[in-house]
Amino acid sequence: MRILLVEDDRQLRTAVARGLREAGYDVDEAADGVEALETAVARSHDCIILDILLPRRDGIEVCRELRSRNVWVPILMLTALDAVDDRIRGLDAGADDYLPKPFDFGELLARLRALTRRHHEGTEVELRVGDLVIDTRRRTVHRRDRDIQLTVKEFAFLVHLARNAGRVVTRAELTSAVWDDSQAHSNVIDVYASRLRRKIDEGESVALFVTHRGIGYVLAVPSATAGGHEGSGGTTG
Repeated sequence: MRILLVEDDRQLRTAVARGLREAGYDVDEAADGVEALETAVARSHDCIILDILLPRRDGIEVCRELRSRNVWVPILMLTALDAVDDRIRGLDAGADDYLPKPFDFGELLARLRALTRRHHEGTEVELRVGDLVIDTRRRTVHRRDRDIQLTVKEFAFLVHLARNAGRVVTRAELTSAVWDDSQAHSNVIDVYASRLRRKIDEGESVALFVTHRGIGYVLAVPSATAGGHEGSGGTTG
């Protein structure tokens, strides 16, 4: 498996690259955002480890540019910024996960394994729940005649719910499957759930996205939400 490691701190980059190679990975290295984009486009990678604070172009810009070019390799963002808003900004830019600095190298390896495993799981191309259609290959979402624009993390959230349609997915399960970290106590999931529910159900007579307060979320089959009822659990605003 080939990893692109993007880190401007030469000492840290050298140490991490050495550890990755010892763990069996092939590693390409980049020291700034421009070099990262050139390398990511020129070669195929199984995962990109991307620092946010980079010279020339920062990690947020690199992430957005790669996604705009339809490069969907998993991106693990390294950040010294630990505020919830900063993490959401990174995820919205297209990152699949984040790891705050300083980090344990064993945790870095575990996150790489989880990201690459999730990336290769699931062979279905199209998921349907009622009139909601999700194309997992093209990463598009439609409801009736509406195109629904989602961020990378919103899309991952929705796909996990769709694969478990009709079943309440707990916050702990979402934390593991979509975020792969221990942030269930934060409001990150609530923020994404509120955004996703609004994009999926706003203006619709039948609500598909249902919140079970204190438990989790479910993408309900139409018969369970007939008439626009949002379930006994209520919804998150």
